[in-house]
Amino acid sequence: VQLQASGGGLVQAGGSLRLSCAASGRTISSSFMAWFRQAPGKEREFVAVINWSGVYEDSVKGRFTISRDNAKNTVYLQMNSLKPEDTAVYYCAVAPSNSLWSLQDPRRYNYWGQGTQVTVSS
Repeated sequence: VQLQASGGGLVQAGGSLRLSCAASGRTISSSFMAWFRQAPGKEREFVAVINWSGVYEDSVKGRFTISRDNAKNTVYLQMNSLKPEDTAVYYCAVAPSNSLWSLQDPRRYNYWGQGTQVTVSS
């Protein structure tokens, strides 16, 4: 599976961005699809995951929405009310249905996109 993330950019605090992650090589309709992010000097952290419905990290609940379009083999992350602390490289990833690790653990994910930079200015 190849994942291509896009949609990042520079936005002012309070603004919005929509990230896209297009998959190729295999259909992802039955897979867990997630977004992680990594800020400079910090570990990669979970943001959101979707299979039939979305699960979110606490700091983005109510601001971010994960969705998928199985016909386009694409997952999205709509980010509203952005804050400077949301600044990071955002990665999309695919996980198998069964794993020893939780959906929030990056070790569960076996395919990763290249990342897209999101910068929120204050």
